[in-house]
Amino acid sequence: MQLAAHELMDLNELSMSCVNTITNMAYMLQHVQDPEFKSILERHFPHHIRDYNMKASFISQTEGATKELKLFKENGQLGNYTQSPAGQYPPVQPRTMIQDFNDREMATAYLLTLKRAGREYANAAMEAANPELRSFHQTAFMMSCSHAYDMWQYMVKKGYYPLEQADPNMIGKIGAMYQVVPENQKPIQQYLNKYQGQNPIAGESDQLYQ
Repeated sequence: MQLAAHELMDLNELSMSCVNTITNMAYMLQHVQDPEFKSILERHFPHHIRDYNMKASFISQTEGATKELKLFKENGQLGNYTQSPAGQYPPVQPRTMIQDFNDREMATAYLLTLKRAGREYANAAMEAANPELRSFHQTAFMMSCSHAYDMWQYMVKKGYYPLEQADPNMIGKIGAMYQVVPENQKPIQQYLNKYQGQNPIAGESDQLYQ
């Protein structure tokens, strides 16, 4: 596949990231204790393999990748989106001598890996010249977002990740700063109508969650 120099470098970095992710997930699948956490890893693992294989194909195959990544609907599991269900947050301290990771350490590592990968996919998508490659990066970014949301919710439920309601007074103060722009203004509607065919709509944001 013909690639611009910066596209090749992005694919190299992202492929190395995938090698790290898959290797760590393989370790986690053999060592994780919590059935819920293991189930998350088992559901995610095949899609990270596909993600890696597609990148390898983009680099090494003339025709590029012949398979596709799936787009996932996000499944909200928290009953309250501003308050952790955990009664308290278990304290944590980095261990300086270690033989095996515990579940909390593995969950933290996986979540941070997903967040980093998502940022890298987003950056690569913004500058990819090849439309097929750009579409792949965009889809991989959405996969990272979905998987990270699964892990974030798991960690919130366990008390490993704090979730607290923002101060209502601060919400009021900051909210008062930003006034909504009426979208029914004539110039805005004229622009929408004028360029509607040149900026096609592929979907809506609410299609990504259930």
